[in-house]
Amino acid sequence: MATKTFEASLQELEEIVLKLEQGDVPLEEALDAFKKGMDLSKQCQDTLTKAEKTLTKMMTEANEEVVFEEKGE
Repeated sequence: MATKTFEASLQELEEIVLKLEQGDVPLEEALDAFKKGMDLSKQCQDTLTKAEKTLTKMMTEANEEVVFEEKGE
């Protein structure tokens, strides 16, 4: 199974939320949708965390990776 893109996972999560908010879902289906939504939420959060770590690093002139620190920290 191919890994979904962040955008595809987020879109599917939004669809699940809308479906559950409507309230016309049988209990078993709602539980399955909720579980899938939680899995998608975790995947999206993991992707954002990795992106944040990548974006908070910068390279020195010697091609060494260093963590970017904002002024005042």
